[in-house]
Amino acid sequence: MDGSAGTTTFDETFDVIVIGYGFAGALAAITAADNGASVLLAEKADNPGGISICSGGAMRGARDADKAFAYLKETNGGRTPDDVTRVLADGMAQIEADVIELAKVSNATVETTDKAANYPLPGTETFYHSNVTHVPGHDTQEETYPHIMARPSANGWRVFRVLEDNIDQRNVEVRYRFGATRLISDDNREVLGATFEKADGTTVNIKARHGVVLCSGGFEANEEMKAQFWEKAPVLTATSTMNTGDGIRMAQDLGADLWHMWHYHGCYGFKHPDPTYPVAIRVKRLPDWFPGEEDKADVPMCWILVDQNGKRYMNECTPYTQDTSHRAMEFFDTVTQTFPRIPSHFIYDENGRKMYQIGAPTYNQPGLGFSWSEDNLKEVEMGIIKKADTLEELAEITGTDLATLKETLDQWNARFDEGKDSDYGRPPGTMVRIDTPPYYAGEVWPVVSNTQGGPVHNVKQQVMNVYNEPIPRLYSAGECGSAFGFLYLSGANLSECLITGKIAGREIAELEPWDD
Repeated sequence: MDGSAGTTTFDETFDVIVIGYGFAGALAAITAADNGASVLLAEKADNPGGISICSGGAMRGARDADKAFAYLKETNGGRTPDDVTRVLADGMAQIEADVIELAKVSNATVETTDKAANYPLPGTETFYHSNVTHVPGHDTQEETYPHIMARPSANGWRVFRVLEDNIDQRNVEVRYRFGATRLISDDNREVLGATFEKADGTTVNIKARHGVVLCSGGFEANEEMKAQFWEKAPVLTATSTMNTGDGIRMAQDLGADLWHMWHYHGCYGFKHPDPTYPVAIRVKRLPDWFPGEEDKADVPMCWILVDQNGKRYMNECTPYTQDTSHRAMEFFDTVTQTFPRIPSHFIYDENGRKMYQIGAPTYNQPGLGFSWSEDNLKEVEMGIIKKADTLEELAEITGTDLATLKETLDQWNARFDEGKDSDYGRPPGTMVRIDTPPYYAGEVWPVVSNTQGGPVHNVKQQVMNVYNEPIPRLYSAGECGSAFGFLYLSGANLSECLITGKIAGREIAELEPWDD
């Protein structure tokens, strides 16, 4: 509903409402509470964590804020204001200290790892990772958060455990299955509170005396928004069905401007054969490699991708495959009126099958319970992967021309023998021959891990309207309008969640209440 203080009946009152309980929401709530505010932390899902709980957990830090700014400015390609980029860079220079301080509550261990940025741009060498690697009493993800699935090396769940421990020590009311539906504002679009839908379907109006922080993530699970903002389709979501753009739409309702709506962090992955299974299955993550240092990329990737015509069309192992490998799939053939690379065929052989687990399920979704088999054979029985004893069978199951497919594989194997992928520039150390039957093929689609687009914000995390004016008492943090406008920096959305959540929580807590 849209109303004013004079026409809206409020059922409850808090100083600050934070919508969404992931990394960003947690920091916004923690910081607002530390600055004396009473806080409602509202989460529409059954469990907290959002998609950040399933992440690797490594947060980008910077030893030099100026160098970090130089790098981030280049990666944003002029699509994000310098002052907003500067705040993110300054925050990265502080993030390790912030994580260490948060970890004290849980007696958790924080480790630092040198890790240059993803691309050879100014300042790349200043970056590193900070990671929570041990939380006493929480040795395994399965015991602590049985409803999630993440890769074995992931520490995002440990970071979230630390954040939960910090929330538990503060004046924060946490509610689940409590989804925000609309912001409540006055005639000047000053935010007064929010309307929520409870688990039983009834609604309540809650006053926010200082304002509201939108930490509700992006729109990777909203098919209509994806269809309107992205050309290629379909794009599967990787982790959760909860990120449906709620905060974006609520901000739009009050005139918010939008940015970066085309930009998302993603890769390619499989569909589960059960049509009710709600998320994609990403392919195995291999280590990133640095452009100009292709010779150091010495991790075999056992597969290639071919389009629906049986032709290879991309470097399957881009420098940061989990971020940009979906981009090559965005080709629309105006002659056939199709996207001939969606789905693509993921092809490997018997040697590749024995190499490692090829699929990597990732989800924060109760009741799924799906894991990929060690030998990759369960997925053949399930139909995710199809087996072919001959190239003729492989052509048949992929629906491609035998001669074309054979030429593609012959050329790939010849490139391996030459020690150079002169077609698409895949690093030699990632190349593997595909010549030992049986062959295997699976269909893969572009997969979104998280969107970067959403409401525009300024350096104080105030949501801005289309006239570049702050919407009074409305803030955002994290994935709900990320600052990353062109190329993403690995681990930096996690840092951004903590940095922007902290800023938003501090700024909103310092406001004078509107109802005094």
